[in-house]
Amino acid sequence: MSTQQLDCQAAKKLQELILEEKVKGTPDIEIGKKYGVNFKYIEKLVTKSQGINISNLNHFKKIKTLQPKDFKEEQTTVWSFKQRGTWATHSGEYRGNWSPYIPRNVILKYSKPGELVLDYFCGAGTTAVEAKLLGRKCTALDINQKAIELARENLDFKVSSPGLPFLGKNHNPQIYEPKLLVGDARNLSFLPDDSVDLICAHPPYANILQYTDSKDGDLSFLDMDDFLKETSKVAHESFRVLKPGRQCAILIGDTRRKKNVIPLGFKLIDVYLRAGFKLKELIIKRQHNCKTTGFWYNNSIKYNFLLLAHEYLPIFEKPELSDTLQVNETIAAYGTITSTLVEPELKRKLDQLETTTVWVLPEIDFEKQLNKNVIERYSDDSRYSVIFLNLISKGKTGFEISKSQEGKELLFIKSPFLNNNSPHSQIELYLSKIKEIINQNLSETTDSKFIVIQTQDVRINGSIEPMAKRVVDLLKIDSLQLKEIILVTQENQKIKNQSSGSCLKINHQYLLVYEIKRC
Repeated sequence: MSTQQLDCQAAKKLQELILEEKVKGTPDIEIGKKYGVNFKYIEKLVTKSQGINISNLNHFKKIKTLQPKDFKEEQTTVWSFKQRGTWATHSGEYRGNWSPYIPRNVILKYSKPGELVLDYFCGAGTTAVEAKLLGRKCTALDINQKAIELARENLDFKVSSPGLPFLGKNHNPQIYEPKLLVGDARNLSFLPDDSVDLICAHPPYANILQYTDSKDGDLSFLDMDDFLKETSKVAHESFRVLKPGRQCAILIGDTRRKKNVIPLGFKLIDVYLRAGFKLKELIIKRQHNCKTTGFWYNNSIKYNFLLLAHEYLPIFEKPELSDTLQVNETIAAYGTITSTLVEPELKRKLDQLETTTVWVLPEIDFEKQLNKNVIERYSDDSRYSVIFLNLISKGKTGFEISKSQEGKELLFIKSPFLNNNSPHSQIELYLSKIKEIINQNLSETTDSKFIVIQTQDVRINGSIEPMAKRVVDLLKIDSLQLKEIILVTQENQKIKNQSSGSCLKINHQYLLVYEIKRC
């Protein structure tokens, strides 16, 4: 027997042993130590043998409850679920599936009992389970037959409708069994135009986590450009089947390449906007599985990087016919935006720097802590300039554009005037001023290494103007590399209960961190 044949037999035996351990329920970390393999190897082996990317080969789960405990609908644009959610048949065994709290919130906010919810990236059926529990019809499809089989298992439970909350005044609501299909999200020809009440889906991310063993049509194997090209087909089909005035919720995250962030979230938002949607909400989903102490903390400081700890949940809306006929705003801007150099307020001392891309800071000293984190991470000592973009009344004079001082490592641009009262004309002025300041800084002979832009989304006429995305689209300059997108919010924010369908309170800001590459 040849050496090659022996090697093949040894590899096959190793795989059999690993799969036996998986059936026993042995944790991956123990399997890795025992057989000298990494997590990626185990994941690929399971996906190849099962036809699905799942962590537990024993699918059966005993149902303890059909509802989450003490559930309350989200009221702001930052959603944070410390517990993933394990009611009904929900679990985290299917790799990459989303927390059931997300579709539950979306379904309750943007649909009514008896309406049709569509999920064209079904996976293990999280959305379909929630639709069933909440008295909605559901059509769910996936490219992978094995995923549909798993979703069918997860939907095999009985529901007693009188015991379900959130179904309105109807004391005897109907429970609908979801319709499961093997299908491609790029082709929804089995659905008529304007037939779906809500789309709620979690697509794969471009070539980050694979869901099949290289199955034809699996978008998770595509690199960025091809992924966005194919997702454009999904967006256009979504627009076709969704009823006018109804919503489409898509969860997407960023990725990192060569130490820089790739704004996959903003790129996907662009795809759906080009398909005809408008942006009703831009929600930030906070992740809680990020290690921020010990090894990770030290390396975050040493190599100056942040752990990705956020995803985006854009809520798109298909415009009513009357909306598409509206004339764009032509009113001239009120006031002028000027830039002034300031000395920012800083917290004297920080216990430690923030190390993930989500900064949750106390309401008291919020700006001081934010400023201190930015300045300490992206400059040495006092080598920084901070520019405030201010709005002044039209016709006033005496304001000059202040130039950034030479010899500074960090240029920090803040824009506190942005709010929901800002008209489109002010937004365009703001973007023009940002571009002007950046070009001026790049053309000067300075020691600047980083540019940080603090900005926030704005709601205009019921739609979100995604300011961080607009700035990123604006600054496609060869000498600038987008190093980080940081989400900042205040801790323990409480607001009064809002009615279903009302707008969420925007309670997050962005820090766009650019690294300057000079010749």
